Amino acid sequence: MGYRFPKARTLTFLAITGLAVALAGCSTDRYLMVPKDGLEDVRATVKTQRATLVTIEENANVRHNQLLTDNRQSTQTILDAIATQVEKPVCPPVKEKVCPPIPKDTGRADRLKGKVIVGEVEKFYLADPGLIYTARIDSGAETSSIHAQNIKRFERDGSNWVRFDVPVPGTDYEQWITLEREISRRVRIIQSAADEAERRVVVELQFAIGDHQQVAEFTLADRTNLTHEVLIGRNILRDVMLIDVGKEYATELPASYRENAESGGNE
Repeated sequence: MGYRFPKARTLTFLAITGLAVALAGCSTDRYLMVPKDGLEDVRATVKTQRATLVTIEENANVRHNQLLTDNRQSTQTILDAIATQVEKPVCPPVKEKVCPPIPKDTGRADRLKGKVIVGEVEKFYLADPGLIYTARIDSGAETSSIHAQNIKRFERDGSNWVRFDVPVPGTDYEQWITLEREISRRVRIIQSAADEAERRVVVELQFAIGDHQQVAEFTLADRTNLTHEVLIGRNILRDVMLIDVGKEYATELPASYRENAESGGNE
């Protein structure tokens, strides 16, 4: 047996169904009937803006590529100018250390196993300017030293040089001779009477003691308050000289050196 709806219920269901359909139709019409005025204008505006952005991007790429090209050209121009103007550096010729010629009267110096025997004090011949000083021999000093004043540094041909005055022996420091030498190096000297280290200029000088001739390093220092203008240290004594502490003037300079010094030097 089939199921039957009561008549009243059937009418109620139909009424509700009709109402739902009506409401749905109204809702659909409300969304479908949205006004479309100005939509084409919006689309045209978006299209225009998109074209503008594309144009800006293309222009930026063009400017970027042009800037890279200009930079490459500028860099190449600078490199070409450098290659044209800068000359290849040439090292200066090496200066040979030439000792003064050995005179016929070679002087005198005793030797032991090939080393010159010197006393605590010796005559010291400074070649060019040709002056003779009294030098103290001191194995306690590392670097030899010579009395100098008016020490002034300067540059010559890209190298560091120094101009200084050395006293003429026997004039009580009233006469001086100006010398110029290339600076070998600088040293720090700590003296017992000083709290701080003193920086001194070091130069190479040619000299003779007895019949021994040599080129060695000397610091330039004010030795006014010291007894001797020249100090011979271990940098000269090492492997070259032996000290006989019981002697003085154990060597003798050549007569030609003494005559040149007496005549005023500057050989």
